[in-house]
Amino acid sequence: MSTPHDYAHANAEHFRNQLFDLLRIPSISAYTKTHADQVRAAAEWLATDLRAAGLSAVEVIPTPGHPVVYAEWMGAGENAPTLLIYGHYDVQPADKVKDKWTSEPFEPEIRDGILYARGSSDDKGQAFIHVKAVESYLKTVGKLPVNVKFILEGEEEVGSPNLQPFIAANVEKLKADVCVISDSGMPTLDQPAVITSVRGLTYMEIHVWGPALDLHSGQYGGVVHNPALALVQILSKMHNPDNSVAVPGFYDDVLPLTPADREALARTEIPEAVIRRDSGVPALWGEPSYNNRERTGARPTFEINGLYSGHIEEGAKTVLPARAMAKVSCRLVANQESLRIYELVRDYVASITPPTVHSEVKLLNRGEPATIPIDNPAIQAAARAYAKSWGGQPPLFLREGGSIPVVADFQHYLNIPVVMMGYGLNNDGAHGPDEHYVVEMFHRGIDTAITFLDEVSRL
Repeated sequence: MSTPHDYAHANAEHFRNQLFDLLRIPSISAYTKTHADQVRAAAEWLATDLRAAGLSAVEVIPTPGHPVVYAEWMGAGENAPTLLIYGHYDVQPADKVKDKWTSEPFEPEIRDGILYARGSSDDKGQAFIHVKAVESYLKTVGKLPVNVKFILEGEEEVGSPNLQPFIAANVEKLKADVCVISDSGMPTLDQPAVITSVRGLTYMEIHVWGPALDLHSGQYGGVVHNPALALVQILSKMHNPDNSVAVPGFYDDVLPLTPADREALARTEIPEAVIRRDSGVPALWGEPSYNNRERTGARPTFEINGLYSGHIEEGAKTVLPARAMAKVSCRLVANQESLRIYELVRDYVASITPPTVHSEVKLLNRGEPATIPIDNPAIQAAARAYAKSWGGQPPLFLREGGSIPVVADFQHYLNIPVVMMGYGLNNDGAHGPDEHYVVEMFHRGIDTAITFLDEVSRL
């Protein structure tokens, strides 16, 4: 009798072609005016494939923004564990010319065993693994060893503004024993990793303005405080000389790293040469009293994500701009609260704004940090599944520097452990040009996801 693994191997090419079809849909959630129909098309495509895979109660559920795709298979019985599978089908913007892609970002292309396309790693390729794992089981065994629910959202790349209300309003619908998310990476092809902590996020805009309209820099330069200058002067005070964040109270709720924490993080330290190679920077930066792994996973940050003011087009224009704006974000660690961090930044900016200009800090979106103990049975089930598919290689347990706000939401509303087992690589180039995904990882991921279903059934 054919097994789920046999089915997955026999249908490997078919699964890849299906993934290509999904990747061709430019489901860019940030472009609500021009791409809303494309985001909806991706949701409908997934719903159709989930039905074909054998799931029931498949729905494309509207929200005030982009829709949520929900599906379930509850045939394992009420005594069997229920696994909630989360992923997102929206992607970041991508433009071949402007962003300098080698190939068209929405026309998948395999080069030397690597699939290049926007969303290939983040997160269509990884989320699709679970759909194909469930299909492989249902098309061979005829049933799953656990009950399964899918929730696939279309707004992760814009901060999931409507997901938390959706979860809060559908607690009974989403009720489960374990949640799994595949939206992360591992250090190398041969070293799997389970993420046990994600940082939270507070995303803001700092606006500075002075004159009522743009002024002639020859007439007013020297007597009117340039808002662009005032903005960078404010930003220059956001860090201390040791590169720590200067906002008063910023670290008040940060839990100190214990010696055991630091020992565990040191075992997975990222060599400076690796970061320099992958990022292209000439040297590293950060708090000198923390190693690289601690800086990226266990310490909060303040980052400038974008700047806008005055004349930024081709040629010269001697303008003294009326306004300036910076997009900034803070990555948060366990015990910090995203709203509190916004309030601290807002008050600090107000206190250091020169009297010659006005300022305002606007909150755009936020998410809470989350941590899952390594000894949680669900985490250990993931470790066993990885080891079986990676030739006995046990996974590392890592703290993720990025943010997945839904992890804290699932913990809060559903009170279940969230297992973050990704099938990408840390250098897949998510959000950047030439985002890519190792084809082998896609197929090995399906095998691992099949095994994880078996492991969850034994919890």
